[in-house]
Amino acid sequence: MLNPLELNADERAVLDWVDTRSDAMIETVKAWSAINSGSRNPEGLERMRACLETAFGALDDARIDAVDLQPSTVVEPDGRVHEQPYTPSFRCQIRPEAPIRIAMTGHHDTVFPLSSAFQSTTLWDEDTLNGPGVADMKGGILVMLHGLLALQRSPWKDQIGVDVLISPDEEIGSLGSAPVLAEIGARADIGMTYEPALADGSLAGARKGSGNWSLKLSGRAAHAGREHHLGRNALAAACAFGLELDSLNGRREDVTFNLARIDGGGPPNVVPDNAVVRFNIRVKTENDRIWVLAELERLLDMVRIRDGIGAELYGGFTRPPKPMSPANAKMFEWTRAAGSSLGLDIRWQDTGGVCEGNNLWAAGCPNVDTLGVRGADIHSDREIVKLSSFGERAKLSAVMLMKFAQGRFDAREARALVQQQD
Repeated sequence: MLNPLELNADERAVLDWVDTRSDAMIETVKAWSAINSGSRNPEGLERMRACLETAFGALDDARIDAVDLQPSTVVEPDGRVHEQPYTPSFRCQIRPEAPIRIAMTGHHDTVFPLSSAFQSTTLWDEDTLNGPGVADMKGGILVMLHGLLALQRSPWKDQIGVDVLISPDEEIGSLGSAPVLAEIGARADIGMTYEPALADGSLAGARKGSGNWSLKLSGRAAHAGREHHLGRNALAAACAFGLELDSLNGRREDVTFNLARIDGGGPPNVVPDNAVVRFNIRVKTENDRIWVLAELERLLDMVRIRDGIGAELYGGFTRPPKPMSPANAKMFEWTRAAGSSLGLDIRWQDTGGVCEGNNLWAAGCPNVDTLGVRGADIHSDREIVKLSSFGERAKLSAVMLMKFAQGRFDAREARALVQQQD
């Protein structure tokens, strides 16, 4: 355990500057929340990326560019398969030759489409703002930015090089941005990701791995009365697969199967010749993942032996498990020490949720992934951010960055722990 952290005069001067920025952060998050940047709204996503270019342009030595993302395969409800394009990610590189490398990640997409009724902010009380993306994670992006603005006001800024990646597709699985996350994670000593903390300030600890799939089933259409026997019912096969998938729940501890949706069928007098089954699976360990893939093959074989039914499976595990490894535990130890210097009691709890921290860990990058604002009820029209957490969490990041820069927290020690584990 680290000895209690003390803050010197230079560090306290930096934190005093952060205190002056709280009101500006709050006004900015209101403006950003008013921009609909749902994951499938390219115009809104590009408007947000332009805002990021302006905001991060205030950083010294910032090299800002757009990173084009590869499309991913999408299965439509009617079974059509096509490539889904993505708008670019925002990237900001700072001092790439510095001795300590940190990957800082976030996302500017939200779960709220243009059709959502939830499009504006409301002040619930003096410390609670309700609005789309205020916590997840436009508020977190502002905390990240102000941590970096604070670092550049310190005497140690030249020791830290940063790769910032803010992506447009995190809420739909980071399929386009995953290769870029892997790239920056592979060359970083540590990672800092700005998903929201819980309202009480608790952080996410170990995370499960997650995968999403679409199973396309094809059969043969026929008149339901005159020639029912000639039809091959794809919807019935989809229902049978879904029931078998759901029955796997409880077979292996900490592994969950979520049958999310079945599309297909048509008029009741026609044997349906197409169906699409969508599902999610969460696992805790690599052995769980191997077991799941074997079970999926077994279920697919059960479908494929049905007369006249074709089955094509799309998708896979996109976010590997992120365990509380020694390297990640070291990151939490440092986060808690930094919090204690500010009077914060930082705690964490394991979660079944996933984020870009999973992707960074898969690239060998130890990380803390809930360094954003304190919030609650994300992904709903009750999403809130605690306004007092803007300055609080920006100062937490500032302390961490300054301690990494001074070597008080040895970022390369955490990366070495990963290599030892391998």
